[in-house]
Amino acid sequence: MAQNIYDKPEFFEGYSQLSRSVHGLDGAAEWDSIRAVLPDLPGKRVVDLGCGFGWFARFAASQGAASVLGLDLSENMIARARRETADETVQYRIADLDRLDLPEASFDLAYSSLAFHYVEDFARLVATTHAALVAGGDFVFTIEHPIYMAPTTPMWTTDGDGRRIWPLDGYSREGKRTTDWLARGVVKYHRTIGTTLNTLIGAGFAIRHVEEWRPSGEQLRDHPEWAEETDRPMFLLIAAQR
Repeated sequence: MAQNIYDKPEFFEGYSQLSRSVHGLDGAAEWDSIRAVLPDLPGKRVVDLGCGFGWFARFAASQGAASVLGLDLSENMIARARRETADETVQYRIADLDRLDLPEASFDLAYSSLAFHYVEDFARLVATTHAALVAGGDFVFTIEHPIYMAPTTPMWTTDGDGRRIWPLDGYSREGKRTTDWLARGVVKYHRTIGTTLNTLIGAGFAIRHVEEWRPSGEQLRDHPEWAEETDRPMFLLIAAQR
């Protein structure tokens, strides 16, 4: 069973104060890039893998999705998502993505935001998702970029211009990583970009778009504090099709 870190009080309290938790999709720096690769949503059957507070589930319903199923391991997340969702098009369930079972050919879009780096058996999840999508169905997800995950400590050096240089620690050594973020002992699973893409290809997906997200010039004007995000990619965005 995956680590249920989001139900630890100190982690949940810290996570709830993040911009994306307070402002929803508009508070997620990468949202514009995600929206650009989403398929048209009217009439679509959507599954949101690691739905959190339900921001995307509600967005999909507002865009005309026929049904949205939000899945998350955290009871805290699901409870808040249910409280904040009035649309009967959206349903939520507690589910462990490492043990997930979905009905075959039941969805037109599988979506996930920053959840899969907590999944140990990524190959199983990808195969399950592939089987759950109809032919031509879309799979759009973000994860922490493997380069961002590779350092085991948040230490850096600087170059002659004072820019941060982030060290890579065992990038090719895949597997479990334990870090401290909002709480101590947060377990994630590091995979290289090659492994991530080849797992999708091996399951039968066609890769449509890969983006190593960085803030745009306009975003940097509005949020100069994001300048450090240009030093190394923080998010990896992938859009694939069954």
